[in-house]
Amino acid sequence: MLLTLEGLDGSGKTTAWRALRDRYPEAVFTREPTDSWYGDAVARSIANDDADPVAELFLYTADHADHLSRVIRPALDEGSPVVSDRYSDSRIAYQAATLDGSRVDDPFSYVRSIHEPFSRSPDATLYFDVDPETAVDRSGGTNKFERVDYLRDVREGYERLLDNDPGRFVRIDATRPVEAVRGDVTAAVDRLID
Repeated sequence: MLLTLEGLDGSGKTTAWRALRDRYPEAVFTREPTDSWYGDAVARSIANDDADPVAELFLYTADHADHLSRVIRPALDEGSPVVSDRYSDSRIAYQAATLDGSRVDDPFSYVRSIHEPFSRSPDATLYFDVDPETAVDRSGGTNKFERVDYLRDVREGYERLLDNDPGRFVRIDATRPVEAVRGDVTAAVDRLID
């Protein structure tokens, strides 16, 4: 089983991911961007406000492809459940928002089409839903992706993903206190695993 955690920066998905590691020690826990040299290139791009959005998309895509071949597919082939903090849905929501207004027609469909031939769809995705203002307050607005106007577009992208595949997503109200969110996450994962 491949379980992914998605949401805006500051939504609490990484906190939940860490809590799940203690509860499910048999699972492989991973994240994107990865700690590979591809992930390092992504981190450099995130830090560069002037990075070309198309080039940035392909850095993320290269990191995702490496992640699949190096971590995710081998773990799944061995029968281990995998829990990933961010996955291809992040690319679709975030990079489509970044490409909005560029020369790319329908950035959402374009980014999806790049991933479809090689990516593996998650079996389930927990979506940590939080408004952009709260997300920026929590994340500190430390990089170009943590701005309210931009995150509004990202959230719209996530909503499109949920509309397109409602059976895969479990919406978590991430505006609530950490313990309440953690309880919903644990209950959802327990249901999914059973």
